[in-house]
Amino acid sequence: MGDTLEFSDIYQEFKGSWNDGRLRFGKQTVVYKSSKTGKVDSIPAGELNLAQWRRVCLGHGIKLGTNSGHVYKYDGFRDTDMEKISDFFKANYKVELTEKDMCVKGWNWGTAKFSGPLLSFEVNDSTAFEVPLSNVSQCATGKNEVTLEFHQNDDTDVSLMEVRFYVPPAQADERQDPVEAFAENVLSKADVIQATGDAVCIFKELQCLTPRGRYDIRIYPTFLHLHGKTFDYKIPYTTVLRLFLLPHKDQRQMFFVISLDPPIKQGQTRYHFLILLFSKEEELSLTLNMSEEDVERRFEGKLSKNMSGSLYEMVSRVMKSLVNRKITVPGNFQGHSGAQCITCSYKASSGLLYPLERGFIYVHKPPVHLRFEEISSVNFARGTTTTRSFDFEIETKQGNQYTFSSIEREEYGKLFDFVNAKKLNIKNRGFKEGMKGKIDEYSDSDEDQHDAYLERMKAEGKIREEGNDSEESDGESDESFNPGEEDDDIAEEYDSNASASDSSEDGDDSDGENSKKKKAKKAKVVTEKKERKPRKEKKQRDAGAPKRPMSAYMLWLNASRERIKSENPGISITEISKKAGEMWRQLGKEDKQEWDIKAGEAKKQYDKAKKEYKESGGATAAATSSSKKESKKSGGKKEEKKRKSAGGGDKEKERGGGNDSFKSREFIETSEDSSSDTDRKSKSKSKTKSKTKKKTESDEEEEEAVPTPASSEEESD
Repeated sequence: MGDTLEFSDIYQEFKGSWNDGRLRFGKQTVVYKSSKTGKVDSIPAGELNLAQWRRVCLGHGIKLGTNSGHVYKYDGFRDTDMEKISDFFKANYKVELTEKDMCVKGWNWGTAKFSGPLLSFEVNDSTAFEVPLSNVSQCATGKNEVTLEFHQNDDTDVSLMEVRFYVPPAQADERQDPVEAFAENVLSKADVIQATGDAVCIFKELQCLTPRGRYDIRIYPTFLHLHGKTFDYKIPYTTVLRLFLLPHKDQRQMFFVISLDPPIKQGQTRYHFLILLFSKEEELSLTLNMSEEDVERRFEGKLSKNMSGSLYEMVSRVMKSLVNRKITVPGNFQGHSGAQCITCSYKASSGLLYPLERGFIYVHKPPVHLRFEEISSVNFARGTTTTRSFDFEIETKQGNQYTFSSIEREEYGKLFDFVNAKKLNIKNRGFKEGMKGKIDEYSDSDEDQHDAYLERMKAEGKIREEGNDSEESDGESDESFNPGEEDDDIAEEYDSNASASDSSEDGDDSDGENSKKKKAKKAKVVTEKKERKPRKEKKQRDAGAPKRPMSAYMLWLNASRERIKSENPGISITEISKKAGEMWRQLGKEDKQEWDIKAGEAKKQYDKAKKEYKESGGATAAATSSSKKESKKSGGKKEEKKRKSAGGGDKEKERGGGNDSFKSREFIETSEDSSSDTDRKSKSKSKTKSKTKKKTESDEEEEEAVPTPASSEEESD
């Protein structure tokens, strides 16, 4: 067994919501890290005195107790994990993992027991439910009732508001009222803030950016009290996640940021960060409202009764000692201007982005803190409004995207090197060289900027113009399709007077005007269609040939499929294949050797059967049958084409007899044969019209309507 046991996707209940994270059992400590907040719970192995294995809503869970009275509960284990956890506990912690059954009878009458920070309701010595007393926000008593009210969690769809307990009346020999005793036990461990006693110290009229205003900050031993003209906030130190001390870009002011979980509330607004702004020049002399002995005993030399210095130093020093958390400051990053931050915009507001050793923090509206471990990738994008700036995009593993825009392009190289040094995934890697070249080359010019996108558009426009010129030159060489020349007398089908001809020199003036209008119109550009490459014919599969043998993996999968289904009930088909792939990779060489031998035997049988099949003439027979099928198909296609061409000719004849004055340009040819054909057609058409008009008049109309196009030799002359 290894030195550690690690489990992912382990859940911890926090005020009615489940937060996932990772749990590691080591020889010295038990460590749990939340994926949402990054908060770490560390339990020394020597303090463990209780370990229970229980069936819970998310599979199986473990409950750990310490000598100091703290209780930790983690859920999300599998049934098969109990054995290895139990063995690890016996070997390293000297604590036996016991299995504890929960009561599922649904009874509402039982015994309430207070064990450390938990209120346990038991029925017949089996736990029905447990209430963490730190979730209790208020406790009220009645005649025979105790009402518990709970803190609300914004991350949950449904929250438990209150629970009422009926307490039987006191017996004659009992000295204390059981209702009062019950309430005292709850309040002793509940998270109920009561401003009793004097404050340790008070900071007057501090400028607060979030929530906005000026507040008096009163420091109590267990909570922080913000007192303003309009609102009051009481912040327990247990809700403080992190402390940040950040220098402003002007080097004259300091930000002190307090990260809170859960946030403080004002109506529907939630404040996850408390941001204070200080001037570096402000000095303060502070005296703690405690005796020197109490200060020494409580803070162990971190604070003294009388202190003096900058105001931001005093506030940060007191908060660090009371909250017992480290203060995070910017690391080695330095921007183009020498500051430890970058000026940018997030959403509609301008602010400062601080690259830290383990994350990014944006101040101030709205404040954003992103840890490196929750970042999926970063991206450097071109600015949407101008080329003088760029955007920095951060995408988290939960799918959220944060875009910090309007960053000066001089900051690009520094920020890229920082992100690269932290080994973050950069989407557009390789973009740095081109961007940096632009920065060095055009750093002194702000008005005349080099726009690569505009240059590319200009180049593509020149290519298009050259292509159009080449098409026009090709069209001029093709004389038969150029309607702009003087010798072209072809009547278009879309002209208003298609029956009029300009071939005769004795035409009227109106005919001359019509011919000029026709010459002014441009012909449609006809592009030649590219010949399609013939498709590759698929090889016909021989149905009588022996089937190919299966690989070693497929043989193993067919044998193990049912076992995988039974071990993972409800698993889908795609998940079976994924699971099987993982299991196959984990198999040793000895286990795989058995299936390799079976696959080799199947291959030998296939080769033997294939050889016998070829010797018996099966392959040649299949080839001849397939060639016959193809010849039948090709013959049938030829017959269909003949039928279509014959039918099309009849339709053309019918159309030709219907309208004698219409002749489309597509059917005009330059050969002498085409002219003779049109003469014969015009004669047949004139015979049909002789019933309504005189023969001489119809002959003249036919000569004008159907001109004989000039041959290619005459046009060239």
